[in-house]
Amino acid sequence: MIPSRADHLQPASAFSFPDPKVMGGRARFVQRACEIVPGTLTWATIIGMFVGSWLVPIWAAVFVIVFDIYWIYLTVYVAFFSTLAYRNLRKGMRVNWWERVVRVKNPGAYRSELLDRANHLSLMLKEERLSFRERRIVRKERRALERYAKELKSLEKIQEKILDYRDTIHVVLLPTANEGPEIIEPALQSIADSSFPKSQIIILLATEEREPEATRLPKVSYLEKKFQGVFRDFLVTTHEVAAGEMKCKASNAGYAARKLMVYLDERGIDYTRVVFSNFDCDSVAHPEYFSALTYAYITDPKRLQRAYQPLPMYHNNLWDTNAFVRVMVTGSSFWHMYQSTRKDMVTFSSHSEPFDTLVRVNFWPVNMISEDSVIYWKALSYFHGDYKVTPILLPISLDAVLAETYWKTLKNEYKQKRRWAYGIENFPVTMRAIWPDRLMPLWKKVRVTIEMIEGHYSWATAPLILALLGWLPLFLGGPAFNESVLAHNLPFVTRILMTLAMGGLVIFMFLSFLMLPPRPEKYGPMRNVLMFAQWFLAPVIALLGAIPAIDSQTRILLKKYFGEFWVTEKIRRK
Repeated sequence: MIPSRADHLQPASAFSFPDPKVMGGRARFVQRACEIVPGTLTWATIIGMFVGSWLVPIWAAVFVIVFDIYWIYLTVYVAFFSTLAYRNLRKGMRVNWWERVVRVKNPGAYRSELLDRANHLSLMLKEERLSFRERRIVRKERRALERYAKELKSLEKIQEKILDYRDTIHVVLLPTANEGPEIIEPALQSIADSSFPKSQIIILLATEEREPEATRLPKVSYLEKKFQGVFRDFLVTTHEVAAGEMKCKASNAGYAARKLMVYLDERGIDYTRVVFSNFDCDSVAHPEYFSALTYAYITDPKRLQRAYQPLPMYHNNLWDTNAFVRVMVTGSSFWHMYQSTRKDMVTFSSHSEPFDTLVRVNFWPVNMISEDSVIYWKALSYFHGDYKVTPILLPISLDAVLAETYWKTLKNEYKQKRRWAYGIENFPVTMRAIWPDRLMPLWKKVRVTIEMIEGHYSWATAPLILALLGWLPLFLGGPAFNESVLAHNLPFVTRILMTLAMGGLVIFMFLSFLMLPPRPEKYGPMRNVLMFAQWFLAPVIALLGAIPAIDSQTRILLKKYFGEFWVTEKIRRK
């Protein structure tokens, strides 16, 4: 008999996620078959571009025109939803999330108060002499109050399921390998500046034993003294790589989380009260982030089947790094903003989860590189597809890649992008987890499979198709093709289509200036000119950005696996 979906909350001991290092049998065959798929598709496309342009140049030319039209559609589509995400971000930053957290336990009374405020604003518009700008601000505030009042009306139906914020505890994990205190201190300070009570926040600083004591101990001592008495507690763990573990962020995080279990058990703290934020150690949170996170957690009856994702912005040192890196990380921010408008967002970098869920799925695999997204796929498998990411519409600021020299910065940026692209290692284990699952809907399995493949495949191949395939038939197609009408018009058509696609780039450029942090005093106005000129590098950067994805997929295809997590070097320019 097939069990019902209501029975899916099995204990951690009953849940098993596939091991990527399985040694033999059918499981190893399936693992290898799935590892081969992404790289094979990518290299088949790259080789097929040349072979097709030589053997069937007409079909290759038709394909590139169709692909260019599709790319225009995709660019406009992503640009539109990125703009929508930016508007949502601005709205989220205007909300007093702390007030909402305090008042939402009684949604009926809070709703009445908000409607009274909205009515008062309506009277202001009728009776007072306001400027055009003031009227616009008042109308915007009134609409926001009315929108939220409607949301509160729906929350009245589940009032008994809303938690009291005073029962919620936040644990913020900051894993560190060799980062100095000047990198970690701003992250801690941003948490200390949070609107949410610090008496309900625990810091979990997870260090590595392999970091020399000469740097590790003074760093820990300085940070403990700096923030003594600020938080509910300041815990420090020191991870030693055990047998079967990789030198990776996941093994450090898992070690720290298990120490936290002991801490919580000794104090009788229910795991369902704990929200666990797995942050990079350079993550500077928005002051309202933990209030917004608390609000999302306490008002969702299915809170244990949710992850929570802020919008990553690489603003900590954006003005300091070079143009290539700035365009790459800004593009990454836009991509995650776009993802926040979709139903199937995946966790990335700094994010939060219920600690109870982490315990149920037995934390992160300790022999994989990509810990930030694999925990999403693991939880999705545990809940048989009934698990999703709730976007927290506030920014979290991270470090862009920056090294001592220009070329080392580029080299490190490549290594970081290659590590991100190595996230395709999640595909084989996720396929092995979801397809045998009889409780997960078939449409969900198909959708997950297609989206995992399509995302990494497009990353590796789309820039090459756009840059090369419009010209290859002219060089390889032979005299017969070059004398055809299609050959004469192909460069003109592709140039027009790519010019139209540049409209999306203009939108991204405009939004990037709206989101840009204030220019540091050490830079003059010429730096703004460079910020504008850097976008002319975007086509070249997109082409170069495909190489890390090809690299990672080829490594897995050829069984040249990474043996440890490459830690991005972080420095701050004074």
